[in-house]
Amino acid sequence: MTGVPRATWRDYLALTKPKVISLLLFTTVGAMFIAAGGWPGLVPLLGLLAGGYMSAGAAGVYNMIYDRDIDERMKRTAKRPTVTRTVSTANATVFAVALTILSFVVIWAASNVLAALLSWAGIAFYVLIYTMWLKRSTWQNIVIGGAAGAIPPLVGWAAVTNELSLLAWILFALIFVWTPVHFWALALMVKDQYADVGVPMAPSVIGERATVLQIVMYAVLTIVLTVIPFAMREFSLVYLLAAGALNGVLALRVIALWNQARAGVAIDKARALPLYKYSMTYLALLFLTMAVDRAFFV
Repeated sequence: MTGVPRATWRDYLALTKPKVISLLLFTTVGAMFIAAGGWPGLVPLLGLLAGGYMSAGAAGVYNMIYDRDIDERMKRTAKRPTVTRTVSTANATVFAVALTILSFVVIWAASNVLAALLSWAGIAFYVLIYTMWLKRSTWQNIVIGGAAGAIPPLVGWAAVTNELSLLAWILFALIFVWTPVHFWALALMVKDQYADVGVPMAPSVIGERATVLQIVMYAVLTIVLTVIPFAMREFSLVYLLAAGALNGVLALRVIALWNQARAGVAIDKARALPLYKYSMTYLALLFLTMAVDRAFFV
């Protein structure tokens, strides 16, 4: 097409949503260290890093292909390679399929077929359930669709143990209930963009105050789920104290947002950003704490 720049490797990298993948990989690797109670082995670790990136990257590419009609109308996504046509739909599709196949092969070769199948389940859920169905049909999209982002710890756990224990499912549940806290903070910052393209995100459907109340509810569930593994004697008192500090900051961020919403203050980017940014730090530090605790204190 005339006037369209030729695609480079950076454009294909952008299709995989590397910023999003970094946290997904952290929870995958964190779960490996938690399951192993220390070093999970070089081959499984490298295999999950490479295969996990390809798996999550494939999901991101499929998402950009399907959503290119609304991405071009949103400021946040208007420069994606699928929107600018730097990468054609055909080439993006070939790239996504290649990543899908390679991710399975790499994860299976480095660990086991259960981990590889779980990685594919994550792709399927994100693309078919969230992107193609829930995202444009209900404001609960991110709640149910959040299950896709909660699968990486299951992949990491299965890669080490070839099974899924109760603790593995608690890690899944933890990310599942954390996701609305994280994503609705983002939705509050760009609510007008979602509304303009007809995507029913919570702030534009149920209002800002109700959305923040939902965030409060899911934050409480998140905090409760961090305590349950300690009650099960899976982690030590060191973990409980560290998790308590992380939960305390999370609670303060959420309460501050709720007080503003209850007072009728419009929740703009400046007010939602502290919770959004901290929610990512929170999850990463929580998984790091779990991994260190299992290695040295349990």
